[in-house]
Amino acid sequence: MAAPTPRTPTTAGEGPMSYAIFQLARAHRARAAAMLREMDLHPGQELLLMQLLDRDGQTQSELLESVGLDHSTVSKSLRRMQDAGLLVREPAAHDRRVMVVHLTDKGRALREPLAAMWQTLEETSARGLSAEQAESFVRIAYAITDAINSSGPAAEKSE
Repeated sequence: MAAPTPRTPTTAGEGPMSYAIFQLARAHRARAAAMLREMDLHPGQELLLMQLLDRDGQTQSELLESVGLDHSTVSKSLRRMQDAGLLVREPAAHDRRVMVVHLTDKGRALREPLAAMWQTLEETSARGLSAEQAESFVRIAYAITDAINSSGPAAEKSE
């Protein structure tokens, strides 16, 4: 067990890696949110845009699955994005209850600004790290993500 740093609550000393992940996620999200605000986007909307930029014309269900957010969050984000003129939602030809999402020209025009934002965020995040450290971090982060995702509710209750 690592000793807590002066800024770390003592109870978090039992989970120093988890607390570091929390601090990292919070700082990264705040920086990304500030950058997104400059593009008149809310956090999470960029993930939907990137999915649609890769494959336009997805159903709301497909978008839900690809970004891993809950239905109400995605629905609210899509509504805001439609109001902003970034996309249109229309009933599918095969089933009028299914909504298909298409980017508008305004939405497609965000491809380069989004790519530039992610590059800047990456450079900021990796500042001071070697290429090897950055690659190692990515591998470790995905390993931690897999470990968390593979421990479902049943595993949490038994601990």
